[in-house]
Amino acid sequence: MRSEAEGRVRQLRALIEQANHAYYVLDAPTIPDAEYDRLFWELQALEAEYPDLASADSPTRRVGGRPLAAFAPVRHRVPMLSIRTETDTTEAGAIAFDARVRKELGLSELDPPVEYAAELKFDGLAMSLRYERGILVQAATRGDGETGEDVTQNIRTVHAIPLRLNTDAPPEVLEVRGEVYMRRDDFERYNAKQRALGKATLVNPRNGAAGSIRQLDPAIAAQRPLSFYCYGIGETVGWDLPATHGAVLDALAGLGLPVSAERVAGPGSATLLAFHRAIEARRDSLPFDIDGVVYKVNRLDLQRELGFVAREPRWAVAHKYPAQEELTTVEAIEVQVGRTGAITPVARLKPVFVGGVTVTNATLHNEDEVRRKDVRVGDTVIVRRAGDVIPEVVAVVLERRPMRDLVTPLNDVFELPKSCPECGAPVVRIEGEAIARCTNGLSCPAQRKQAIIHFAGRRAMDIEGLGDKLVEQLVDKGLVATPADLYGLAAEPVAALERMAEKSAANLIAAIAASRGRDLNRFIFALGIRNVGEQTAKDLARHFGRLDAVMAADEAALLEVPDVGPVVAESILAFFAELHNRAVIERLRAAGAWQDGEARLAGTGHLAGKTFVLTGTLPSLSRDRAKALIEAAGGKVAGSVSKKTDFVVAGADPGSKLAKAGELGITTLDEGQLLALLQQ
Repeated sequence: MRSEAEGRVRQLRALIEQANHAYYVLDAPTIPDAEYDRLFWELQALEAEYPDLASADSPTRRVGGRPLAAFAPVRHRVPMLSIRTETDTTEAGAIAFDARVRKELGLSELDPPVEYAAELKFDGLAMSLRYERGILVQAATRGDGETGEDVTQNIRTVHAIPLRLNTDAPPEVLEVRGEVYMRRDDFERYNAKQRALGKATLVNPRNGAAGSIRQLDPAIAAQRPLSFYCYGIGETVGWDLPATHGAVLDALAGLGLPVSAERVAGPGSATLLAFHRAIEARRDSLPFDIDGVVYKVNRLDLQRELGFVAREPRWAVAHKYPAQEELTTVEAIEVQVGRTGAITPVARLKPVFVGGVTVTNATLHNEDEVRRKDVRVGDTVIVRRAGDVIPEVVAVVLERRPMRDLVTPLNDVFELPKSCPECGAPVVRIEGEAIARCTNGLSCPAQRKQAIIHFAGRRAMDIEGLGDKLVEQLVDKGLVATPADLYGLAAEPVAALERMAEKSAANLIAAIAASRGRDLNRFIFALGIRNVGEQTAKDLARHFGRLDAVMAADEAALLEVPDVGPVVAESILAFFAELHNRAVIERLRAAGAWQDGEARLAGTGHLAGKTFVLTGTLPSLSRDRAKALIEAAGGKVAGSVSKKTDFVVAGADPGSKLAKAGELGITTLDEGQLLALLQQ
């Protein structure tokens, strides 16, 4: 049923965004990778089945995640995109990937097999190294894919990474992508030394690697035995790009960069299957942790032809191995309250060591999930460790369910509380939604804190230094109740808070002041309207130009905005219908929190009604920049060539789209002709 699908899509998006924030920003994952993958795949499947439910703010359209404020931001000139994870962990996953690639390339059974490269999926921290004229000048984490963290000083302590490339004729620019990791033997030796000194040990090799790089003292990183492997490239200038991915890795190895020898190249799915089997048999004997293998189309020209879909390349896939599992017992089921009032059940577990991590709790998502799995206090459950900290409760072992204790009643079916554990307000579950919510809005301390944390986030108002712990103190002390209160804070009461002083308080007040006048799209996103993500906020700002126009819009007007459907429109209308929200916005207006932009209605401009398709690599414009320029002039950019296409903009190595344009008689433009058209 479509109505059920719509509710599930809303639920999945909320769960995925919560998981993204916890994993990438807070360094405190709330669900394992396996559960995240399932949620993501389910959302992708629902959006494919019901295209009208797909929206620009869906987690499937973005890479997800943000860099920490403790490090300087680094804008990736070539985005560090994640790759798709194959849903089938059996060997059929390799066959499915090959079938998808051949279909995308338009190959028949009579055509020769596609050549693939297969390599390991390292369990560490993704890293981008930038070499200029052969010298390492910058290292950055993946971050959210567009912007990462500058960790150059820490990376310089990793002996496996050369500070200078091994060549007399280095390229002007070479960005190397790879993974920082920790070998198992190095991990054990380090922990043995720490135990002998009576100091804290590392939890597992992956956390050891990530924690070493993402901390502020390079001296600590220098003490950690870290390693590095290359697996690709980013921006290059003045470098003759080889024809295949395998040749790229060979060239990197020739420059003195570490490249794993555990890789093969060969034709068809047979190559992938053989590699998958060989590595699975040797997985436990490898000197480092992996959680799967990666398949890539080997020829770079075919990679460019296949291109990308949403947040992932079509030419690569991660094929994971089955996750490890253990048994433990449920000691309690509690609930947590989120920013939008969502009541989330959490299972408190008897500590169990699973895949290198001691786990003590797991999210149960919602009441339906608890009922579906029939999880009860006292149950023995199968716990799957497929992430870093929080596992997945796979199932209940009913044979081990204890008899009811007459003194302490175990095994009671979980009942969602009727009142919020934070504020005592009623908890309701709207028909068609899987999540129950506290009805008290910003009057609920938990929601208030989360709303302010979201408002201050980097992609929202970007108030540096306003982290979770500080927000908790500000709310608990009664200094802040709404985001508008931030702009009236004085330094003296802030300085009196725990771990604060005059200088840090002054810095915070300055950061709040610096957040005034943000662009309208960032302010709309910062408001925390349900179902309104970054892209939808941009669409609203671009379409209406002024916040007053957004607030005054009815459903019909909202539905004219690209990718805004009935669900998103309903959320926007409900938010602005609340008098409390309008009062907060008026106070934020008085504080100068945002600036309205010039109204640019969608479809206006001299290229209105024209559809463009981009193919190949343009000399100076990135794909995103070209798209932005076309859309600013009123045009639309599509992903494939059809009879409705007006122009195909072609750069180097354009692939099959240019040929199809010729077949259909569609006008083709180079970059210079596109710029001339834009300037008319």
